[in-house]
Amino acid sequence: MRAIWKGALTFGLVNVPVKVYSATEDHDVSLHQVHAADGGRIRYQRICEIDGEVVPYADIDKAYDDGERTVVLTSDDFAALPSERSREIEVVEFVPTEQIDLLTLDKAYYLEPDSKSPKAYVLLRQTLEQTDRTAIVRFALRQKTRLAALRVRGDVLVLQTLLWADEVREATFPVLDEPVKISSKELELSASLVDSFSSDFDPTEFADEYQQELRTLIDAKLEKGDAFDTAETFGEKEDAGGGEVIDLMEALRASVEKSRAARSGSGPTKNDADADTESAPAKKKPAKKEPAKKKAS
Repeated sequence: MRAIWKGALTFGLVNVPVKVYSATEDHDVSLHQVHAADGGRIRYQRICEIDGEVVPYADIDKAYDDGERTVVLTSDDFAALPSERSREIEVVEFVPTEQIDLLTLDKAYYLEPDSKSPKAYVLLRQTLEQTDRTAIVRFALRQKTRLAALRVRGDVLVLQTLLWADEVREATFPVLDEPVKISSKELELSASLVDSFSSDFDPTEFADEYQQELRTLIDAKLEKGDAFDTAETFGEKEDAGGGEVIDLMEALRASVEKSRAARSGSGPTKNDADADTESAPAKKKPAKKEPAKKKAS
């Protein structure tokens, strides 16, 4: 894992240097969009509505529109905000763990001690365990001030960001205001049903069936040759401002051609084999089309 942030946990006069790591990752199969007619890549461009030109990402700022006026905020404006400059995870209070509403839990991060001695880190961890308390903390990350719960998972401190109070909607369903009569027999049968499904939760016993089925479908199509040569899904010609994208495309095509030449010759080198693995030609080719002009995204 790679640390995404460094700072210090502070409570009272205690300072605990830490590194922050994302605790979760997405396991979904990565997909991109293509033209249904010929398999060509679909690309999006950032176009200025005033001059109609494609704008490089480095030249893009953010803005707020109040309906009549627009305020442009530059990267320097964001960097100047006091909260953005802070590198502290400030403990503001310790609360009973059961008071944390699961609905407010957001993204989780692991904290690793970032000092020669982990004593202060271990002290805080053991304190949270023995008191059965969760620390509520405040910190700034990626241009946002965040509220989070600091708790223990195994031997590691976990920072779980929380939604702000005004980000959680109230559930108001008038139908639930109507009186409903539940008999003792119905309640008994329902409780019996719950007992029949009772178990200890083990997340490893569950799998994402949709992603498994999707991967099986993709593998079957590859096995049948029902696929395009990846290099042929890119555009052929360069348009103004598109040099960077075309250079990348040419590099990809050159890698594919080098891999093919190596296979038809004395055998692939290690580098050629790597290129071959990433850009293996398929049996099916997309329909012929006139080369489309594309601009850099």
